[in-house]
Amino acid sequence: MSREDEKGWKSRLVDPEKVLSRIKPGMSIFLGTGVAEPRTLIKSLMASDAGNLRDLEFLQLMSFGQAVSIAEKDAQKFRLKTFFPGWVASEAIDAGSVDLIPTPFSRIPHLIESGTIGIDAAFIQITPPDRAGYSSLGPAIDVARQAMEQASLVVGEISNEAPRTMGDTFVHVDDFDLLVEAKEPPIYFPRWDLDDVYQRLGANVASLIQDGNCIAFSVDPLFDSLARHLRGKRHLGIHSPFFTDAMMDLVKSGAVTNRRKGIFLGKSVTAYAIGTEKLMRWLHRNPLVEFQGIDVVADPKRIGANDHLMVVLPARKVDLTGGIALHSGRRNMGAGPGEAQEFFRGAAFSRGGRTVFALPSRNLEQKPNIIISVEGYPNQFSNREALDLVVTEYGVASMTGRTTRERALALIDIAHPYDRAELVSLAKEKHLLFPDQVYLAESGHLYPSELACEQRFGESLIVRFRAIKPSDVDEMRRLFYRFSDKAVYYRYFSPIKTMPHAKMQEYVNVDYNKTMSIVGLMGKPGEGRIIAEARYVRLPDSPYADVAFVVDEEYQGRGIATFLFKMLMKIARERGLEGFKADVLATNKAMLKVFESAGAGPIRAVMDGGVYGLTLPFSEESRPG
Repeated sequence: MSREDEKGWKSRLVDPEKVLSRIKPGMSIFLGTGVAEPRTLIKSLMASDAGNLRDLEFLQLMSFGQAVSIAEKDAQKFRLKTFFPGWVASEAIDAGSVDLIPTPFSRIPHLIESGTIGIDAAFIQITPPDRAGYSSLGPAIDVARQAMEQASLVVGEISNEAPRTMGDTFVHVDDFDLLVEAKEPPIYFPRWDLDDVYQRLGANVASLIQDGNCIAFSVDPLFDSLARHLRGKRHLGIHSPFFTDAMMDLVKSGAVTNRRKGIFLGKSVTAYAIGTEKLMRWLHRNPLVEFQGIDVVADPKRIGANDHLMVVLPARKVDLTGGIALHSGRRNMGAGPGEAQEFFRGAAFSRGGRTVFALPSRNLEQKPNIIISVEGYPNQFSNREALDLVVTEYGVASMTGRTTRERALALIDIAHPYDRAELVSLAKEKHLLFPDQVYLAESGHLYPSELACEQRFGESLIVRFRAIKPSDVDEMRRLFYRFSDKAVYYRYFSPIKTMPHAKMQEYVNVDYNKTMSIVGLMGKPGEGRIIAEARYVRLPDSPYADVAFVVDEEYQGRGIATFLFKMLMKIARERGLEGFKADVLATNKAMLKVFESAGAGPIRAVMDGGVYGLTLPFSEESRPG
């Protein structure tokens, strides 16, 4: 910018007191949000005792900064209305000094444009104008344009520290009636400290996200962890209300290309940037990030225009029927029920869209976050029918298409191990589980989550493997009923025709000190159909274990059984076993071939009544894996 151009807009600068003198009692004043809050003007408002500053109403989409302090200082003189209850505003709302307007974000611009929410003045933070006189709205677009169009007094607070962001961010300096120069630094937000729980939680959520997915982020330690675990993905997209340091790192890692999005191809789309000074410098003139108004970013149809959308939201509590309580209170910046509904609707519009609620199994006070009921908690997300996936640091529970009993079992599986026995008891009392439900309390502490892995068989068959869980009871019964009579006889040595729930739940509740059961699943991460199971049971007073496995007949002959057997050998060796024993019908040639080719030590076989009794010691040379 030339000195003449700079001199032109600088000559228009006025003191904040000049702006305040234009304010009349009863005015409704729009204030920018977050990092874009006009802090110099707000500080002047707080310090002024001018007689005209009476009965003022401030409107701010999300209150992260000093605006709440004005309202709390003198609720009779200044009244703040906000659409978002989180961060510093929540306690003031509860105290009655700040008003909450419960409205989905995408509808707010219309409320302003239609005059339903009146605005008399707008205080907007902007960057210094360029040679053509255009400033950027910087890190917060929200509804600034609509507010400027409705206000009779538009004031620009020019900040040299605000990033000049790209997208629908540019406004001409002539659109402002008055200009002031920012003297206060912007509000920056430090990064979250991550503990082991959040690291595991982020890893579990990341396991659900595939190459090419488009992601909606929020502001929570969950997303700092998630971003770290997504750096190995490819061609991710971003369509998110908030852009944070974690997203900056993800873009810089090369995992985000936005090349598979349905709209804003090649761009990460957002309405707000919230984070550190480093983030704001990186966003300055950065063409990779497209800032748009909240009516665009939160519009469900635009959200859903992106295929394979993954909406990830932090939750406060989850109950056993799938009821969700979202975060509330101080320092909360996660989505409220209205915003959650918008992105859930967007996921419903998206081809292959999915939704995830994630939370630690316990809160900071070590109280359970998976509970029997969320009744009485604020900020409830009541759409149980739309619930898809729930994630804790202990795993993933799929809700889609499941009965309330199956949901309860799946959620108990991912609760904190110390909480599971009580949840089973309470669920029985509430008739969410059958009265005869089996639960081995000690098994929750022993569950070997580290065994989870994925293996490709041939060009197209991908199978995920993990240890069996109590919630697998119904899926294991379905596997049993897919077997032919011959397969049942090979597995159980008798013509079993039925597998009652009571018998199968005993089978899926295992003591991992004595038994190891691995299941193979096909389908989307977080759900899927069990197509194989292998297990060993340690023999009393012996370094050997009985071993058996079964594969859905549709998938036999592809190497799944051999992989499972090798996997069990590796686990057994690591746990101090010296070999396996197995009984195999002499006619079961496929099973015998698996044992012969799996790479164990020399096999000893004894025939008795048409059944081979096999002893398979682990040789020092065998290296199963």
